[in-house]
Parts: sequence; C-alpha cells; structure tokens
Amino acid sequence: MNGQFAEYLTAYPLLRTDDLDEARHRVTEKFCDHKLDKSSRFDALAVRHNHVAGQHVSINYLHYGADVKIDPGLLEDFYLLQAPLSGTALVRHRGRDIVANAQTATLLNPDRETQMQWHGDCRKLMLQIDKKFLGKVAADLLGRPAPGPIRFDPVVDMQTEPGQHIRRILKRAALMAGEGSLLGGLCGAQDMWAETELVATLLNHQSSNISHMLEAADHHALPADIKRAVAYIHDNLSEPIRLTDIAAHTGVNVRTLQKGFQRTFGKSPMQLLREARLDAAHYYLSVKQDAPSVTDAAYQAGFSHLGRFSSAYKSRFGHLPHKETIT
Repeated sequence: MNGQFAEYLTAYPLLRTDDLDEARHRVTEKFCDHKLDKSSRFDALAVRHNHVAGQHVSINYLHYGADVKIDPGLLEDFYLLQAPLSGTALVRHRGRDIVANAQTATLLNPDRETQMQWHGDCRKLMLQIDKKFLGKVAADLLGRPAPGPIRFDPVVDMQTEPGQHIRRILKRAALMAGEGSLLGGLCGAQDMWAETELVATLLNHQSSNISHMLEAADHHALPADIKRAVAYIHDNLSEPIRLTDIAAHTGVNVRTLQKGFQRTFGKSPMQLLREARLDAAHYYLSVKQDAPSVTDAAYQAGFSHLGRFSSAYKSRFGHLPHKETIT
C-alpha cells in the first residue's frame, strides 16, 4: 500500500465497469442520486469502486478512469470527506471553487449543493458519515445538542497538522477495513468505537460552525446537579434566567450551586450563562443563508442590551459581532 497510487479496499470490490449508466446507478446506491457525464464522449470509463460499510460510516475507494462531471446537488443525509490519492478534481461547494488534490481534500456538507469535475487521473479515498450520527457524536462532545445544523469548512488542508492527522486516521481506518479487522459488522464494539473516533477526529480537527463550542466544552464527567443546571441554562438561553431560577430547577440552594460551578468550571452560573449565550449568537451569525441581523442574533441568544452584547462578544471572540464565514 505504498505510494500515492495505492488502491485501498481491494478485497471489497463493489464495481468494475466501463458503462456510464451502470456506474451512475451503482454509485447512487451507496451515496445519493446524482448526474454523471463524461466530459468527452470519446473518453473510455474504467470505474473501480471499493466499499466497506459500518453502521454509520462507510469507507470508499473510487476512480472513474476518465474525466467526468458529477452533480449530486444536496447530499441531504450524510457528510462526505473526499481525499484525493492522485490527480485532481474541481469541487464547487458552498459557493467556493476548490482544486482538490493530494494536498487539499474536501468535506461536503449535507445541506449545501455540490458540483464536481474529476480528472481521469483522480483517485479518491472517501469517508461517508451519517448526518444523525455526526450530530450525536457532536452532542456527546459538547455535552448538549448543537443549536442547529453543523457545517464544516469544505477545504481540508492536508499540509497542516490537523489535516495530516485527519489523513493519517482515514488511511489507517481504510487499511484496517481492507484487512477485514474494522467495519463490515464483524467487530461490533470495536467498529462503534472506530466510527465514533473517525467522526470525533473531524469535529476536533476541521473548522466548523461549532468549533468554538467544542474548544470551550468541558469533557469531564459532571455531578448530576451540575448537569441539570447546565442543561437548564442551554434549554432557556433566550429567557430572562435568574440565578434563583437555575437553583430552583436544579434542586439545590444558590450558595451550593455557586460553589459547585466554581469547583467544576472555575466560574459562576451566570458567567457560564453569558458565555453560552455568546456562543449561540456566534452560531446564529455563522448562518450564510437567511442569517439574522446582529440585533436579531443578540435577542435570539437572550441579550437585551446591545451595547453590553457587543462588548462581551468582542471580549470572547476578538472582534465585534458580524456575520461569519463558516456556514
């Protein structure tokens, strides 16, 4: 398996064909309905698709052998990491034109349209992730569900340390799957652990609209009363919550609650509430389509004083509130 032209998952061949319609139909079965056309009618296809599936993810090796145009529109139900092993592809996603190659992978979001042109020399190793499963892993990392759809930056720079880590994990999983020691339903507990680790790797190493929340998340086990308090805070961000409200819902007195938060987080319940509201506002402003105004985002997150909101936002994120670029 050495060299950039290595073919992964050779023990699990799914498709070998030179027929365009068959290629479209069989690839659709594993991914989604899409348009597939050769760039030139004189080119001959030589499709090779190898595939291993777990419960929530699949690993794929795909090579068309000719210049092709692919238009899946919205993926809808899954995220797709595409890492070229050789050659190039032009990928248009979230309004960006990306030249994908061995140094630049792409991560496609389910609710953003995609169009691609694969060159004949393009061979890709791909990780397909169920959208609901990714949301569950993110919720476990955050300690609560994400406030809305999770969207990644589609450009994965494989030359950076985070990108190199993603590539190492993906290739190692592909090698293990190809050897029959991972995925395929043969090693239940190990497979579930591996699927979770693959998804957590993307969430922790690729920029997204919840990266700031992941960085701030406390990953340690919390006492039951603190968990109840944190859940109440996040469930009621837009409401005029008082410290006494949090204590009453949690079932402890105010002093006990304050001491518990200081011991667990090094901050008061109201400080954590303010940070959670700022994180929520930051998320709302990251929505590219139909994004709220700064004023509406502040109110949706529970802020009633715009001046104090702007000052606190700048203190937390280093700049005044405005619409972000991670959408």
